Amino acid sequence: MTTVPPPEVAPDPDAPPAAVTGAPSVTAAPAAREPAEKTGGSFLAKAALVTAVLSVAGSLLGLVRDQALAHFFGAGTDTDAFLVAWTVPELAATLLIEDGLAFFLVPAFSLALARRADGPLLDPVRELVRASLPRMTLCFAGTAVLLIAAAPHLVAVLAPGLPDPQLAVDCTRLTATCALTFGLAGYCSAALRAHQRFVAPATVYVAYNAAIITALFALAVPLGVRAAAAGVAVGGALMVVVQAPSLWRQLRRPYRPETGPAPASPAGGSSDRTLQTAIIWTVLLFALCRQSQVLIERFLASSLPAGAISHLNYAQKVAQMPMVLSLMLCTVTFPVVARALAKGETERARKRVERDIVLAGCMVLLGAAAVVAAAPPLIELLFQRGAFTAQDTAATASVMRVYALGLLGHTLVGALARAHFSVARTTWIPLYAMVVGVVATAGIGFLTVGTWGVHGIAAANATGICVTAVLLLRGMGPRTVPIRTRAVVGQLGRLAVAAAGAAVLGAACARRVAQPAPAVLASFTAVTVSFVLLGLLLGAQPWASVLRSVSRKLRHVR
Repeated sequence: MTTVPPPEVAPDPDAPPAAVTGAPSVTAAPAAREPAEKTGGSFLAKAALVTAVLSVAGSLLGLVRDQALAHFFGAGTDTDAFLVAWTVPELAATLLIEDGLAFFLVPAFSLALARRADGPLLDPVRELVRASLPRMTLCFAGTAVLLIAAAPHLVAVLAPGLPDPQLAVDCTRLTATCALTFGLAGYCSAALRAHQRFVAPATVYVAYNAAIITALFALAVPLGVRAAAAGVAVGGALMVVVQAPSLWRQLRRPYRPETGPAPASPAGGSSDRTLQTAIIWTVLLFALCRQSQVLIERFLASSLPAGAISHLNYAQKVAQMPMVLSLMLCTVTFPVVARALAKGETERARKRVERDIVLAGCMVLLGAAAVVAAAPPLIELLFQRGAFTAQDTAATASVMRVYALGLLGHTLVGALARAHFSVARTTWIPLYAMVVGVVATAGIGFLTVGTWGVHGIAAANATGICVTAVLLLRGMGPRTVPIRTRAVVGQLGRLAVAAAGAAVLGAACARRVAQPAPAVLASFTAVTVSFVLLGLLLGAQPWASVLRSVSRKLRHVR
């Protein structure tokens, strides 16, 4: 059977020598105009590590934010009202920072950077900024004003059975400002990542969650749950502040055009191809459909007893942490894949995507096994204090285990969507796959919410996203990145079997320990060790690659 190239940490053998060593090519444009592209494994590993560390810091602050919210307001009507308003920043984060905007801006900036190397008279990067940023800013501001004005109608649509709709309206008007701030933050993030600058974009959620936590502790008594919404407004502004200086430095770099007529574009298209309207709409509609899963959950849960929305939210936040960490590598390599495709290097892009999918799947399956095994003591350790009771812990832990069944699907959707959109060409496959997944989520949710309650909603989420992942995987072909699907699925299947065995052993360890902290530690240790051993036994590829990489490093040190 054909095997997938291992996700090694060593330098990419397909990268050109100048990309690995940093040595300038004799035919390249002047160094003052554009630094050499870094695509070697060492650079990508360091960039992924820095991004992961800062993202973990942001996720931990997000966990502290949720703990503060649970401590002050528990899982009652106030929290439900805020979480309805929280739908706006959740949707904005998906559309403007994490998926939507990045999916067409990163390839657009990557294509502009590839054209810059040809030395045209006008800098393609600056021309792209001049053409796109003012118009997008007006759209972001107009959307924010519209959301503020339509807040009462929005709350009525999102949660018609809410006990206190006016509180949700007040919170929504505060969180609606993120339509502007998240849009600007997402623009900065995409441009910086295309320039292979990852530190500033990775700090945005650190600043954002720090603002919400500060607002909760400073204003929870006088403002109630509105304090959290005010923190969202301030945190969105800080997201822009922490990135703007870095982007300004990139745009101020001196540009020296080549003399004489400019060569043909490496992508073979005209300059208006960078931001085609059709590309933008396919990306935004895909991201909107993906986030609509959350809207469906909130809508269905609003008819259940008070606290149902809160239980779903806390379970989802904890369960998705492995997915967020697993996608860090794909976030770092997305600009590399986009620029490789802009230069016509399809084979290098294919190998990179295959490695990323297998490694991301390995990481998320390990995390999913840990979440399933240690769910009750983990939720007790994180949230059971203040107004968050033991009944809330039991309900949240059981829902989280159901959510975890769809984590691999969520990770594959994130990784495969990046591969589909990295070609900077209109493609409807991701939107089609996401629409089918959303229809499956809505249908299963409506059929099961009356019988299984929040567990039916969580199961619908997991099923729908897995359907989308399968369709996206089948859609990989010559017009996108032609990965070897059977080989990738074979590796993921071995890792899934290892994760299932590790979850059973980890759960057995957790039940034998009474206190939550030692129980979580024992369970996580058992899951990690058994997952690695089972993976080696089954011939799962990442572990063999890691062992080879470590052996090379040790030989080099000696």
